[in-house]
Amino acid sequence: MGFAKRLLRVVFAASVLSVLCVISASATNVGIGTVTADALRLRSEANTESSILATAALNDTVVVLEEVEEGWYKVDYKSVEGYMSGEYLEIATQADVAIGYGLVQSGDATLNVRSGPGTEYDQVTVLYDGTVVDIIGIDNGWFKIAHNDVSGYVSSDYMVTCKDSAGSRGDGAVVTSSSPMGQQVVEYAKQFLGKPYVWGGNGPNSFDCSGFTKYVYSHFGYTLNRTASAQLSNGVSVTRDQLQPGDLVFFYNGRVSTPVSHVGIYVGDGQFIHASTNTYAVQFDSLYSNHYNNTYVYARRIF
Repeated sequence: MGFAKRLLRVVFAASVLSVLCVISASATNVGIGTVTADALRLRSEANTESSILATAALNDTVVVLEEVEEGWYKVDYKSVEGYMSGEYLEIATQADVAIGYGLVQSGDATLNVRSGPGTEYDQVTVLYDGTVVDIIGIDNGWFKIAHNDVSGYVSSDYMVTCKDSAGSRGDGAVVTSSSPMGQQVVEYAKQFLGKPYVWGGNGPNSFDCSGFTKYVYSHFGYTLNRTASAQLSNGVSVTRDQLQPGDLVFFYNGRVSTPVSHVGIYVGDGQFIHASTNTYAVQFDSLYSNHYNNTYVYARRIF
């Protein structure tokens, strides 16, 4: 059987953003291979003399990237690319199977998620470059994905598999992938500068602190909890020296019984944007000012 080859489109950018993936030019995924032998070696080249990269067990699945000469396939096994003998692979172009994680590498700001495996299907939502999602199937070159309680299909041309939800792969060398997501969150938040602080305000004309963060993130398809304390369970924890644009920053003034009393969005260079109870407006402030430096307690990364 023959399959057309197409190159993955990948954007490389030098950035301090810590989403790491090993990117290589490879063909569009053509299907899923199920291992039919007790053990099948993943090799560095399409022959039995080349070095062994990994060993797959019976019924393990691999992403089939392309068919090569003499009965070998180029595959992705647990985010490591190599070659396997087609004699011991059962190939299917469509399967619902948990493959792992996928990192969006669209080359544009967003990637459309469709209701079915093709551009003729309705758009369900969009993903931003650098977003990591669960891959739960494949259908004729389209990945079936799940993210934030939404499932759909994206072209595998614009995604690379990763071994974990942080976006890292299992090969050797790494390159740094820059996601505009955090900066887009910041830029969107800036348009509300000067809007009044109102306790219980949910936007867009007035906000309280957690209403502001919730409203901004909802624009990007993320649902945050309503209160500052409840938003501590959204995303993952990051330390102060790991802060990146878009991260939530939390403060505690010691006057309430909840773990935190205030939340804002980090914008970079020690600044954050928030619905302030000092000036009763959306504004920038410094993490290193006396008040916020003394009351800063936590940070969370949402994407």
